[in-house]
Amino acid sequence: MDFRDSPEEAAFRERLRSWLAETAGRFPTSGDEYWRKQGEWHQALYSAGFFGLSWPKEHGGHELPPVYDVILDEELARAGAPPRPSLGYLMQGLGRHGSEELRRRFLPGMINGTERWCQGFSEPGAGSDLASLTTTATREGDEYVLHGHKIWTSYSDVADWCLLLARTDPDAPRHKGLSGFVVSMHQPGIEQRPLRMMNGVTTEFGQVLFDGARVPANQMVGVPGEGWKLAMTIVGHEREPAELGYSARYGKTVRQLLARVGGGEVPEELAWAAVETEMLRLHVRRRLSERLDGVEHGPDGSLDKLLMTWTEQSVGHAALAVAGTRDPELLGTYLYSRAQSVMGGTSQIQKNIIASRILGLGA
Repeated sequence: MDFRDSPEEAAFRERLRSWLAETAGRFPTSGDEYWRKQGEWHQALYSAGFFGLSWPKEHGGHELPPVYDVILDEELARAGAPPRPSLGYLMQGLGRHGSEELRRRFLPGMINGTERWCQGFSEPGAGSDLASLTTTATREGDEYVLHGHKIWTSYSDVADWCLLLARTDPDAPRHKGLSGFVVSMHQPGIEQRPLRMMNGVTTEFGQVLFDGARVPANQMVGVPGEGWKLAMTIVGHEREPAELGYSARYGKTVRQLLARVGGGEVPEELAWAAVETEMLRLHVRRRLSERLDGVEHGPDGSLDKLLMTWTEQSVGHAALAVAGTRDPELLGTYLYSRAQSVMGGTSQIQKNIIASRILGLGA
């Protein structure tokens, strides 16, 4: 396949490189400082015309082919800049399932970064098995009253809005009694509890407790009972490496590790990480080609997530093999990689989905 840029793509890449050369160094790339300044980074990207590239123009995007998102991710990694904020899956969920009124009200602020968002799905007893969630939304007049406990909620402490999944019909079958809501995070009845991760980051994830918080009924996404469809759209896009934009970063880390080894013997872990990163790079390119041809992916997102997990953990093992525990940043790369087989749906769940929904096993 020919992966070279078209003239239009090459011009975009050059403009992006020039902007990054002047701007990227002002924003941290890791640790609590990265999360603290992520909102500013989002707005800087958007103001320069580099965010929402493939999203609808009517809501503030540029409606370009998805290849431009890949160019953006590649150049951000090359420049050592922070990754673009990961919001594509929320935009897809609200854009596909929300009413016209909800799309007009909320998508522009989501895209331009003036309103921060979090996703309220996982619970202490319902992570990969979302259908077992227990957070409830009870109708009272023109509002729903929320009670429950969410966990591993990214950016919850700075979010203005939460795309929340809750149980609205306790008597319906597990998958059919769920509904989605756009919930204001600035109201009584919401308690934030930050989570400290083993790599030292304290501001990425949090627990959120809902105890009588309220949401207008007209901020339900879709109709009652359609929350599972919303959730499947969101997690399907969340599990694609092309949406997450990290595939180029894995390759850059491997190259940095190879340079650190120099002319010495390459550890087996690093050699395998090089194979894995190239595999994922080509896989993402194939997915991009399919998207440009109009191919929609469903349960295939679980395959993408599994491949991405294997790659990130291979790179993490390589970082540990090369630097041990002496380099805090590379140690953080290893520690963070351990979570990849759990967050966004465990690897075991992804294998079950691949077996049942792609291969047709156990039917």
